[in-house]
Amino acid sequence: MSRSLPLIRTAGLGLLVSLLGACSGDVVRSLASDAGYGPRTVAAPDFVAESRSKAQPDFMPVGVDAPKRPVRAKSVTGQKALEAELESARGRNEVRGRAAASAGQGAAATIKPAPAPPQ
Repeated sequence: MSRSLPLIRTAGLGLLVSLLGACSGDVVRSLASDAGYGPRTVAAPDFVAESRSKAQPDFMPVGVDAPKRPVRAKSVTGQKALEAELESARGRNEVRGRAAASAGQGAAATIKPAPAPPQ
């Protein structure tokens, strides 16, 4: 009796694992759906179906390398020119920011605070 109990438990556990593993398969899922136990498939509304493209989507499948870019990287001189252009744009933006801040401080000095509510 004591030797058969672990054997029965092992067999029962194996049966349970195999049944649960079979539930994850598409065959069992489709049979359950056809019998009315699975989720119902709902057709997309007309405006959704019309808005979707009939062509194949433009995403790249997993595991496929991206195509080589037709544009080459900038040369060292091109990088330096771009860096100088960005630095000058940054300088212009900082000057505009300082001017806006000083204009705001001048306007804030003329504004009186709201009176305190009566208590």
